[in-house]
Amino acid sequence: MEAHLVKFVERVRCLSERNGDGESVISSEYARIRQQNGHMKQTYGLTTEAGGVKENVKKNRYKDILPYDQSRVILSPTMPDHNSDYINANFVKGAIKSRTYIATQGPLSNTVVDFWRMIWQYNVQVIIMACKEIEMGKKKCEVYWASSGESSVFGPFTVSTVEESFPNEEVILRTLAVKYCDETHTVSQFQYTAWPDHGIPNMPDGILGMMEQAHIRQSHNTTPMLIHCSAGCGRTGVICAIDYVSDLLDTKKIEEDFSIMDIVLELRRQRPSAVQTKEQYEFLFHTVAHMFEQAVREPSQPNQNQTKVPPSFYVNVVPPKPALRSASVSGANFDQRTRKPPPLRPRSSHPPSSTKMNDTYAVVSKTKPPPAALSVHHYDNAERSSRTSVPEALYSTVKPKVRAVGSTAGNTTAPNVPAYICSTPANQTPAAAATEYCGYEMLPAETQMKNPQFHTAVPKGPSDNSSSTDDDYEYVSNPVLPSSSVGSSGGLGFKCRIKKPKGPRDPPAEWNHPER
Repeated sequence: MEAHLVKFVERVRCLSERNGDGESVISSEYARIRQQNGHMKQTYGLTTEAGGVKENVKKNRYKDILPYDQSRVILSPTMPDHNSDYINANFVKGAIKSRTYIATQGPLSNTVVDFWRMIWQYNVQVIIMACKEIEMGKKKCEVYWASSGESSVFGPFTVSTVEESFPNEEVILRTLAVKYCDETHTVSQFQYTAWPDHGIPNMPDGILGMMEQAHIRQSHNTTPMLIHCSAGCGRTGVICAIDYVSDLLDTKKIEEDFSIMDIVLELRRQRPSAVQTKEQYEFLFHTVAHMFEQAVREPSQPNQNQTKVPPSFYVNVVPPKPALRSASVSGANFDQRTRKPPPLRPRSSHPPSSTKMNDTYAVVSKTKPPPAALSVHHYDNAERSSRTSVPEALYSTVKPKVRAVGSTAGNTTAPNVPAYICSTPANQTPAAAATEYCGYEMLPAETQMKNPQFHTAVPKGPSDNSSSTDDDYEYVSNPVLPSSSVGSSGGLGFKCRIKKPKGPRDPPAEWNHPER
């Protein structure tokens, strides 16, 4: 059998070296699979009448994915409120007699109870979930379990999540306790989270490791293993095919005429559209080659005579840069430095979710060419005549004013008391500005006078020689004495702090740098 394994891996390696020709070989092979769908339905008399019945249409997630009547799962109408026998699911035979799968869609909100009816009726021990609940903003599967340590009720079933673990970074393992009437069953759910919708994983290690753990949980139980994604055909078909080949490998039934196309056609005869895309079919090729390579390198009986395998004969088959790192199933370690990027490898329809900017060498941003003439945007309500002129400043310059000694309007015993003129627009007089605060806020515990004739009072504030202990205010000391005469009509007569101006505009730069 080892010679057949080496032959298949060598074939995949040759396809990899042929670049585009290798891809066309797989594409043409998959095209033949799709072309045989109509002929296969006629040959085996496959129908989908039950899924098209009016009361069952709403139970299908996708109207074009209906189960074949010849292999569909039939529910027992034992519950008064849920007596329909229909669910979008099919039985799929495995490579050995004791292996059977249930390929089904992700349950809808109105089919969750039917989903648990099917699990209970056929005593399902292991569930393989190959999708996330929500992908690309769309719900792909209804949540049919409870949060960790909690319970949820679905019709007559009570589902409790006893334990939640992470065998690797791509898989979530939940142990569910399902109670119906007074009886409780334990179900193991494996959720594979690294498979993008309409895409493929970058490496098969996570799936192979998950299936190995699933068989440990399944043990020697002959009840069917339930596998589902969103539609129950694409990703579900790939996992069924991988496990099918795995059983052939374990039972040493890989013959010289081994063909992945024949296996996929056999699955499609039982579940429509199994292995739904060319990329999934190509990923299946590489995963099987990876399994065969490991089987040859790590035989169960090393003392027997074995076919010699050239070193690094599988070096160009597995993508060297996984998007999600996971532990190898068999523990085989390959020298990553000797790996070459494969010309042919599974391609995902979406970029890996774990891409990091550390892997980016440079980001080039092309700037737009400058316009021929610099244009200034004007508002539509601006006067046409003022569009060519420079707009005037909204605020005038804020300068400190000092009341002169011997002022006739106030007390002359308090020289050098700074006062501030409110910032006024260019078209407003100081006298008008004196009646408004215009964004200023007077300091607390000081006399607040708006009328200029009462500027004789000396404000009680920190002196020029003492520092302020209040961090909320900033005082201006030692102002420059202007050459103007006795107190102006716009002075406020006390110290102020600038308040944030109203409106979206930023304050002038002079407000942050007062003259001294």
